[in-house]
Amino acid sequence: MATLTAANRMVVKIGSALLVDRNTGQLRLEWLQSLAQDVAWLKGQGTDVILVSSGSIALGRGVLGLPMQTLPLEQSQAAAAVGQIRLARAYEEVLTPHDIKTAQVLVTLEDSADRRRYLNSRATLETLLGLGVVPIVNENDTVATDEIRYGDNDRLAAQIAVTVGADQLILLSDVDGFYTGNPIEDTTATRYDVINQITPEIEAMAGDAGSGLSKGGMKTKLLAAKMATAAGCTMAITEGSTLNPLKALENGANCTWFTATLDPHAARKRWISAMKPRGEIMIDDGAVTALTNGKSLLPVGIVEVTGEFGRGDPVTILDPAARPLAQGLSRYTAQEADAIKGRKSSEIETTLGYPGRAVLIHRDDLAL
Repeated sequence: MATLTAANRMVVKIGSALLVDRNTGQLRLEWLQSLAQDVAWLKGQGTDVILVSSGSIALGRGVLGLPMQTLPLEQSQAAAAVGQIRLARAYEEVLTPHDIKTAQVLVTLEDSADRRRYLNSRATLETLLGLGVVPIVNENDTVATDEIRYGDNDRLAAQIAVTVGADQLILLSDVDGFYTGNPIEDTTATRYDVINQITPEIEAMAGDAGSGLSKGGMKTKLLAAKMATAAGCTMAITEGSTLNPLKALENGANCTWFTATLDPHAARKRWISAMKPRGEIMIDDGAVTALTNGKSLLPVGIVEVTGEFGRGDPVTILDPAARPLAQGLSRYTAQEADAIKGRKSSEIETTLGYPGRAVLIHRDDLAL
């Protein structure tokens, strides 16, 4: 089984039912403070941590005095608008005593579907992690429409894990793992300790029931597991209501681990390699040397740009003899790349008339 201290980068998903008391609608502050202790412990071990947190609608509902039943869309969005402020402030207040800076990142599931927005999200999160910040990610429920639905944050957490190349995803839930059936209804149901492959039989065991405040059922958790493990990220489902839930998981609390066959780096490279290229970029010998040594592609090393591609699109990189060398995701359009080819990164703003990324293709978005 995996150990948390072995993770280089971890995404932790927190469900609404853990964060907000279902009877009072108030934040479970003592629990949140204990989670902050766990985050500080992990960061002390050198692990990057991202928190994907539900709770904005549940918190806002309590403040606005809205009923516990399913809310109309406009009331859900109003509750989210009120709750997001309180949610971000709560995380800041519990993590600041540990000298941990926080940032609020609001996204929707669409941000991972559009490659340009995906790259922007990835770059922002990578920069925050590089600065030692713990991003607090939440669905942007104040503007989302069909995104406000059953179980989105399980999948959103998996997509964030894929985006940042996390090697572990922890779903803190109101159940302590994946069972052969619904343990509330089936007294013979047993929990899996480890699932190495999500088979049709495993999928058939999943139920739809969620708790009163959270929307996630086991089917959405399986979808998250399939997404995460395919990208090289191991995932755990564990009951998170206890104090210090991550420490409890490390110390042997009940859970189910879904194993990944590849590491995140290798899985990402395979994903990029499998894309259909939209254009070609020829580079000089100096850039060839840089890329083979694990560096990013800078505009100064570009000789020629062909094809029509947008930001985030895959392109083939050719060596000076026009032989395919690599494939990567461009941070510029074909027109922009052609305009800045052969130029230093410091000249990008002058050339384009607006500031841009220092690299054309980042090494993490490059598959040789």
